[in-house]
Amino acid sequence: MGLRDKITQSLKEAMKEKDAVRLSTLRLINAAIKDRDIALRSGSEDDLGVGDDEILVILGKMVKQRQESARAYEEGGRLELAEKELEEIEVIKMFLPRQLDEEETATAVDEAIEKTGASSIRDMGKVMGELKGRYTGQMDFGKVGPLVKERLS
Repeated sequence: MGLRDKITQSLKEAMKEKDAVRLSTLRLINAAIKDRDIALRSGSEDDLGVGDDEILVILGKMVKQRQESARAYEEGGRLELAEKELEEIEVIKMFLPRQLDEEETATAVDEAIEKTGASSIRDMGKVMGELKGRYTGQMDFGKVGPLVKERLS
């Protein structure tokens, strides 16, 4: 079962269970996926839309947006809105693969550097490309970039 099917199935379950938070979040996920489908539509009838890898990217962006919003709400003293954002993050994370911890991330970076033969900061793009190809949805590439840069310096 693909990621899109899992999301649809969860949406149906949330409707049956009348779980408002989960239902609204799943609808937002579906809307984001459909927006991406439309943006990529080539006009052919057999176009299947975005695949699981692209859905993982969409979900990762949604989590990041909500983390930033929650932080802003907390700083502004709007704790009820921050709580809502955090609840949505938990729903979205149900569809993301397990995140790598710091040690696993460091190991993955070292392996990517070795595999690509990177030796200087100029090779950072190759290393990041390798990591994104293998670990999409499993690590925060905003935090990985400085680690790669440090290793190649």
